[in-house]
Amino acid sequence: MYLLGTAILSFVLPFMQFDVISEQIPSVFRMELPAVFIGNGNPEVANVVQSLDPVLITQSSVDWPAVLLIIYGVGVTVAVLVFLLKLQKLAVIRKSSHLSKTLGYRIYEIPNSTEAFTFLRTMYLGATISEDKKEHIIAHEKVHIDQWHSLDLLFFEVLKALFWFNPMVYIYQKQLQSLHEFAADKTVAEQDKSAYYQNLLSQVFGTTSISFINTFFNQSLIKKRIIMLQKSKSNRVSALKYLLVIPFIAGMLVYTSCANDTAEISSTVNSTAEGDTEVMQKINELSEAIMKVGNISDEEMKALEFLAAEAKPGDKIYHSVDEYLTDVNEEGVPLSTLDTFPVYPGCEGDNDEVKKCFSESITKFIGNNFNTKLGDDSNISGKQRIVANFSINKIGLVQDIKIISDYEALSNEALRVVRLLPKMKPGMKDNKTVNVLYSLPILFNIEE
Repeated sequence: MYLLGTAILSFVLPFMQFDVISEQIPSVFRMELPAVFIGNGNPEVANVVQSLDPVLITQSSVDWPAVLLIIYGVGVTVAVLVFLLKLQKLAVIRKSSHLSKTLGYRIYEIPNSTEAFTFLRTMYLGATISEDKKEHIIAHEKVHIDQWHSLDLLFFEVLKALFWFNPMVYIYQKQLQSLHEFAADKTVAEQDKSAYYQNLLSQVFGTTSISFINTFFNQSLIKKRIIMLQKSKSNRVSALKYLLVIPFIAGMLVYTSCANDTAEISSTVNSTAEGDTEVMQKINELSEAIMKVGNISDEEMKALEFLAAEAKPGDKIYHSVDEYLTDVNEEGVPLSTLDTFPVYPGCEGDNDEVKKCFSESITKFIGNNFNTKLGDDSNISGKQRIVANFSINKIGLVQDIKIISDYEALSNEALRVVRLLPKMKPGMKDNKTVNVLYSLPILFNIEE
């Protein structure tokens, strides 16, 4: 049951989610702030949004998902054919045998053979097996029939066909076959252990190599079976070792429960055919208009979403990237799901007003505190881009500051300024404070 249970659990576990677990894990949200311009430029354009040039992405010449799907399909086909060949081999054996007894199950005698095995409720015995050994063999094989061991092995045959690439399936089936033999030996040996020992020791027979049958004369298992017969029943302390798997299962449940469902995020990008279609032309026109203006109205967003939905998946893609519009967290959950946004000191109003005030206050704070003479001291010139990533934790403090820049001096200065940000009122979701991540682009312009 342990092997079967863990095999089944391995497939069920990824689909199990418990809201009570996920609710205990704090959510992390991410917000992109508009770029801050620092330098010799006009301070009035500090809130202008920088839009990147459109990026043309073409399909790969090799469709790897299709290739992998073909390989998987070939593997499944081969595994099914191997299984059918095994059934055909068993059918040949049955056809050459003749029914000798029916005692709630069928017993077929195999001419000129010393083999002994079972499949479902049918027992196969070699005709040349001596009568004094048949009693123990029949008792042994009857255990396999009564406990439906063949169904266990057939279950793994199905798994082998579906997951032919996974070595654990083959290992599990082999271990399960061993456990079946140990269980049957234990039941029969309770009647006459000494005679059963002698019967096992005397076996030097061949056997049919079919993975879903229970065979008595498996030479590779005889030594292990004798050793297992000598062992006493495991004490409770030894049995407790199986409880060690519980923390692992609990960890998997936490992982799967906390995994966010894939969010359906509207995109300003979608696919189109090799030649620009009418839909794609409209998307490009609207994207160019957005980049020129620097913002987007609700009506334009709805229009862009409608046009994007009309394009067909799998074609070329034109990306128009605008940092200010990527207002989602790193897990793909819209920031709009927050009940309350973090509040900068002095900001009031609803969520939209608080969000706007927050951006304006951050922009003003960074602009007022950033050392604009840094370029003269560090021989930095031209337009330099800095990205400051930070979070506002559940008590409103700025933490987890990470700076990305080509110059160490700019990184250090950005780090210093972000650390000066005041304590804020934290974001809220479901009446609980949450961590909110922010990404702040800083454009440092030094005229040569």
